[in-house]
Amino acid sequence: MPAPLPLIARLLRVVDDRRPDVETLFARLFGGAGDVFWLDAGIDPQGGWSLIGTGFADPDPSAVRAVGLSTPARTSRIPFLGGWVGWLPYEHGAAANGAPVADTAAKPTWIGVTGAVAVDHATGEVHALAPADELDTWARSVSEAMTAPALEPAAVPAGSQIATPRHGVAEYTALVEECRSAIRRGDAYQLCLTTRFTTARPDDPFVVYRRLRAATPAHHGGYLRVGEQHVLSASPEQFLATGDGQASTSPIKGTRPRGATAEDDARLADELRTDVKERAENVMIVDLMRNDLSHVGVPGTVDVERLWQVETYPAVHQLVSTVSVRLREGVTFGDLCDAAFPAGSMTGAPKLSAMTILHRLERAPRGIYSGCFGHVGLDGRVDLAMVIRTIVVDADSASVGAGGGITWLSQAEAEAAEVATKARAPLAALGAQLPQPWHDLLPVT
Repeated sequence: MPAPLPLIARLLRVVDDRRPDVETLFARLFGGAGDVFWLDAGIDPQGGWSLIGTGFADPDPSAVRAVGLSTPARTSRIPFLGGWVGWLPYEHGAAANGAPVADTAAKPTWIGVTGAVAVDHATGEVHALAPADELDTWARSVSEAMTAPALEPAAVPAGSQIATPRHGVAEYTALVEECRSAIRRGDAYQLCLTTRFTTARPDDPFVVYRRLRAATPAHHGGYLRVGEQHVLSASPEQFLATGDGQASTSPIKGTRPRGATAEDDARLADELRTDVKERAENVMIVDLMRNDLSHVGVPGTVDVERLWQVETYPAVHQLVSTVSVRLREGVTFGDLCDAAFPAGSMTGAPKLSAMTILHRLERAPRGIYSGCFGHVGLDGRVDLAMVIRTIVVDADSASVGAGGGITWLSQAEAEAAEVATKARAPLAALGAQLPQPWHDLLPVT
């Protein structure tokens, strides 16, 4: 396969109301078969970028790993001007860190981008991106697609399916207690325990994604399709971002459901902001990510830019922090992944000990869930999201992973309720419900 070429940008037009219909544009350009992606800034965002595009499945990830990150990025405002879009599965990173894994076949999946569209939601600008000798043809195709009538809203499914759980509630709460025992022994001080819910494969995964993003819009969502594998994500968590020789990560640890009234909602957000256990869980991962980034950073440049900020989404409140570093000369994307992936928010700490304990407790692969997805640019700009709040569709089934960070202060039933809250919306987009007694853990609304 040839390496991806740099893409040239052409401004097509500015949408007057600053609300380009990316959903319709993606469907018109990429609704057929092929390897395609949509890195989604959300429903009616006031800023940020959405990227949609297509390319070829690159069988050799070594070129992606070799991308240099420490040199200044291009001056273009457009965040992606050629490179790759794809994902890294959890087991790939865990094995690279020396942890035992349940699935040694997990491999990175990257699309070498041959054509794309970048939408600036702050200005309404729509840019066609293609190699220089293909730009005229591609720009015409994009312009024609922009005139297509908007898609009708995706119908809400009946929700008659009952998802199959990897663990029952009693088993999961017992695993929480095993995590607490490991913490008491001093083997770890936080463990991100996960589980999975499985349903039948949907007829049209893209329609499922449309339902998911409508119900739970997020600033780092995405739809990726490579062969028969589809990743449908409403992720609110940015894992890694790089540019101009800097790298940052924004771990999420701490969750509350939205309230039924404005007063209840504000109470839950404040409860999250001040909860001792949630703050401890968050700062443990901040400390871990400070350590991870220090391995590729200039000494003395690791910075906690924000700590314990509550971000609010349609289904949940989340506690978020941001850590950044100035990268050392010569650092590559592979170096950054070796230092920081899998994300500490999905493992626990210390990282190797946590992954080893979780392998023993979970007894099954996580796969794409708990990994990351996004773009790696030829110019060294990277933006990767965590694979959480995500549906993974393969040839035979669809699955939704969910979990939470366990500390000594964790209460087993509350941790199980957090899993139920996180899994509910993705399962609903599939037309599925949580099985009993998982469903009984959901808050009454």
